[in-house]
Amino acid sequence: MSAQVEPAESAEHTRSAAAGNEGAPHRSLAARLVARVGSGAVQVLLILIALFWMVPTLGLLFSSLRSPQDNASSGWWTVFTEPAQLTLRNYAVLLDNPDFVSSFGNTVLITVPSTAIIVVVASLAAYAFAWLEFPGRDWLFLGVVGLLVVPIQVALVPISSLYGGTPLYGSIPAVVLFHVGFGLPFGIFLLRNFFAAIPRDLLEAARMDGGRELTIFRRVILPLGGPAIASLGIFQFLWVWNDLLVALVFAAEASQPMTVALQSEMRQFGANIDVISAGAFLSMVVPLLVFFAFQRYFVQGVMAGAVK
Repeated sequence: MSAQVEPAESAEHTRSAAAGNEGAPHRSLAARLVARVGSGAVQVLLILIALFWMVPTLGLLFSSLRSPQDNASSGWWTVFTEPAQLTLRNYAVLLDNPDFVSSFGNTVLITVPSTAIIVVVASLAAYAFAWLEFPGRDWLFLGVVGLLVVPIQVALVPISSLYGGTPLYGSIPAVVLFHVGFGLPFGIFLLRNFFAAIPRDLLEAARMDGGRELTIFRRVILPLGGPAIASLGIFQFLWVWNDLLVALVFAAEASQPMTVALQSEMRQFGANIDVISAGAFLSMVVPLLVFFAFQRYFVQGVMAGAVK
């Protein structure tokens, strides 16, 4: 009996091992590399790379905290051996400059409305394209997607001619409208794809309960689409805040943002390094604060389409 049982047990063991090997998922090279990222040595390496990547930012910060004479005579790294060089005088002089304070206010007046209008309009339009039935919906959406490939440079001359016959040219609303016009296609495309992934059963249940489309949008779509909407807001805020080309073309001297004000100071770089460094750092701090404040939503929105 034992002679008959042993081959059967051996065959069963072979089949189990084969089944186990077949059931084990094959891990790709990318998956194995991602798994190794959790090791301590790799984390130390990533920290070193991040610190090295921050060197230009630290250089800008320390340059903004040194006097023009110190910046002209030595490099910013000398603050580690001579910390007495650090001073807030550059920022005090900068904030006493009415032109810079005005340009900072203009930047806020351009960026905040541009971001808010795009987020609101793109959210409503994306919901319509994703869940409402109306004639020509798919063709209109294809037109929106086609607008994504239109470069800004192509529209500068036609929009300038259009603004030329109105009081808009050179004003803050002119810059805002231009950013809204070119930001909406990307916003609609991004949010429409996210909203379309929301389960249909949720919307049908809300309609069966008597909810109107605006109520469904406010009670269902907005809470579930919060990460994607926050991602769009961050993208648009950073884009408009750091814009130079549109502001150079459409903003007059009284409505120019910080990017244009700093660019004008670059003509005398050696004499204005204290103003440029302090202004550039202030211009960089605000987008960083916005990004870190909404980082959690940004990561959720970026990763939302990666997980079924």
